[in-house]
Amino acid sequence: MKAFIVDRYGKDVPLRAGELPAPVPSEHEVLISVHAAGINPIDSKIKAGEFKLILPFKAPFVLGRDLAGVVTAVGSSVRRFAPGDEVYASLGKANTGAFAELVAVNEDEVALKPAGLSMAEAAALPMVTLTAWQALVEKADVRPGDRVLIHAGSGGVGSIAIQLAKHLGTHVATTTSTGNVDWVRALGADEVIDYRTQDFATMLHDYDVVLDPLSGETLEKSVRVVRPGGLVIGINGPPDPAFAGQLGKPLLRPVMALLSRRIRRLARRNRVTYSFLFMRADGSQLREIAALADAGVLRPVIDRVFDFTDTVAALKYVDTGRAKGKVVISKTDAKKGQPGSS
Repeated sequence: MKAFIVDRYGKDVPLRAGELPAPVPSEHEVLISVHAAGINPIDSKIKAGEFKLILPFKAPFVLGRDLAGVVTAVGSSVRRFAPGDEVYASLGKANTGAFAELVAVNEDEVALKPAGLSMAEAAALPMVTLTAWQALVEKADVRPGDRVLIHAGSGGVGSIAIQLAKHLGTHVATTTSTGNVDWVRALGADEVIDYRTQDFATMLHDYDVVLDPLSGETLEKSVRVVRPGGLVIGINGPPDPAFAGQLGKPLLRPVMALLSRRIRRLARRNRVTYSFLFMRADGSQLREIAALADAGVLRPVIDRVFDFTDTVAALKYVDTGRAKGKVVISKTDAKKGQPGSS
């Protein structure tokens, strides 16, 4: 099968197009013919080796974590899926390989794709929707009337999180650049901060939850806009000690405590909680998300669709940080150079 392969870790190491043997599904796996794959910033970070402490893949390996496609075979114990099913998935932390013609995926990470979406649209959803869901529904347990600040509202996570937060009945503020102000407002944001000309930390106060995909100074300033007892969720780090437990690696707890010491100290000083979120693959949640997509509650936001053969160029485009929403690679739906299509 054709695949895009990481031969060794390194930021400047090129992603290689090559041929690999087709995977054989194990007892609890489904084999999926990949029709489209979503590209996420974490893909380049995995390739660079930034996550090898917690996601140790042995090179050579195939890159990519989001996909939509058709089941071609199932393992002996699989009961929920059959050949011919149209599905979508985000691969779990121990797996990668969506940038290929075929991939074997644990059935617990797979769901039937939203019936009303194309393969490319479905491939744009898994990681960002699971991240938004696990932040807002699981961690924050937001309720109607809560006030939520979502940073980077035009990004992959932000554009979906705005839609989900509005569905949950919250008041949503977001940050974005000047050119995207009207665009994120159309997604449902009640209050939009243009970070080029405005400082959200001086304009917002008494928010219940902040969802931050940016980290750094933005994360540190976010603790000042949350009410006492509120929650700041970081999805770009730094990891907190609780994450070591989620990984099943308690020996990493002191390392993660050190990495997050500054932000946790700032949070305590402001009487708020900081929590790190690393998305968990979950087919049952994808089933709920598919229902919301088919009901028109969640709309995939796609910047560009590249042909599968142009995967290297698509990854480089994501690395520029200019994408509005998601970038997808597809065997059938490529629409190069059409930003904002969905």
